Amino acid sequence: MVEKPEIPSHFIEIKNSGNHGCFGCSPVNPHGLRMKFHSGDGALFSWLSVPGHLCGWDNLAHGGVLATILDETMGWTAIHFLKKFALTNSMNIEYLKPVRIGEPIRVEGRVLETAGKREAKVEGLLYREENVLCVKSVGTFRLFTPGAISRLGVIGEDSMKKFDFLIQP
Repeated sequence: MVEKPEIPSHFIEIKNSGNHGCFGCSPVNPHGLRMKFHSGDGALFSWLSVPGHLCGWDNLAHGGVLATILDETMGWTAIHFLKKFALTNSMNIEYLKPVRIGEPIRVEGRVLETAGKREAKVEGLLYREENVLCVKSVGTFRLFTPGAISRLGVIGEDSMKKFDFLIQP
């Protein structure tokens, strides 16, 4: 885990119940990324590094792990700013520069546009130190109310309650 830089005082840390096993954001998954998110200036931010057991070639972070980091960031961005459950429909990723294992990275997510009440386009940007853009992504996310997500059987009622703080208007 990378120590985050000093976060502007107007940024807020997004709560995470912590009692789930998500590979991206669970603080208790021993094999996960343990991502934390902060909101400010119309974007969501996370600071982390990719642990050694998730390498690709030699000391490079695996591209699939970088895609996961962006997907997680974009999903939390949609949930936080649009106050609905969000599921990834599609993602386009462009790898621009390598990211090394253990290297401090910053990830940003922004909602680019919404299409009605059911779809959003979200951008994810992954930087290494000195603001070097390494990976960028745009994802389309399907948006769901709590009732719709429950009817789909995606998550149970107990799990859904863990997101109340995010989806409350």
